[in-house]
Amino acid sequence: MDMDRNELESKVLDMLEDICADDAVREERDVDLFDAGLLDSLAAIEVFVGIEENFGVEIAPTAVERKEMNTVNKIIDQIAARL
Repeated sequence: MDMDRNELESKVLDMLEDICADDAVREERDVDLFDAGLLDSLAAIEVFVGIEENFGVEIAPTAVERKEMNTVNKIIDQIAARL
């Protein structure tokens, strides 16, 4: 998939805003989504499913530690590294 960084960021933000049901994800892109109460373990699974559906990128929940995917920017980086 050929996608530039801005398009990737935009799609990830849309997906996370939908899953977290909060537009705060757009403003605080380095805040820990779990500590902030925006993601829990169930929502985290939705993120993995959403990544696969939206980007064709499969990231096994067991393949990454939570601290590697606990902020908007880290999630974007994880996807970008696999595209």
